[in-house]
Amino acid sequence: MSDIFREIEDELRRDNLLKLWARYGKYIIAAAIVVLVIAGGIVGWRDHLAAERRGQGLEYSEALALARAGKSEDAAKEFALLAHQGGGYGVPAEFERAELLSASGDRKAAIAIYDGIAASSGVNANFRDLAVLLSVMHGMPDANPQTAIARLAPLTAQGNPWRPSALDLTATAKLEAGDRAGALAIYQQLTDDLAAPAGLRARAAELAAALKS
Repeated sequence: MSDIFREIEDELRRDNLLKLWARYGKYIIAAAIVVLVIAGGIVGWRDHLAAERRGQGLEYSEALALARAGKSEDAAKEFALLAHQGGGYGVPAEFERAELLSASGDRKAAIAIYDGIAASSGVNANFRDLAVLLSVMHGMPDANPQTAIARLAPLTAQGNPWRPSALDLTATAKLEAGDRAGALAIYQQLTDDLAAPAGLRARAAELAAALKS
């Protein structure tokens, strides 16, 4: 008897499944197709991004080669195109373009680019801080020393990768403002800072000695 009941249950279950399939089968198929399309789209998009990065890498290398060959205008145009495209090479291209503009004598244009990078929330914080550092550096000695000191202050915090350079520029700004004691204190601090580059520490020691005399 148990076999008969089992067969009946199996038939009922099969019948219910057939009814469910007849009612909802087209939706299940549609959902499966959507999943496959999305999965295929993701794979395709990843392949596209990888190819784009390879292409941008080649363009970036070509722009660097133009800069090294002294073709600054052509290099700047290439970097501008890369920056406009965005992607992984967008921000480095902006830095390179700004440096070329500065080297050509157009410091205002270079500073504008650095300030743009610094103000962009979509850029890595370390790159934004570097942009502030370079903007202040290229703006000296025309900029207001107190403004420069204020802009550099966040970069002088412990743990910031640009701290030694920011302190060095802050000392320069203090000298511009007539604060010899403040500049001396910073140079002495840099002299003893083992995390600072050796060349910067040596320069700070020389300047500290000069200010003491």
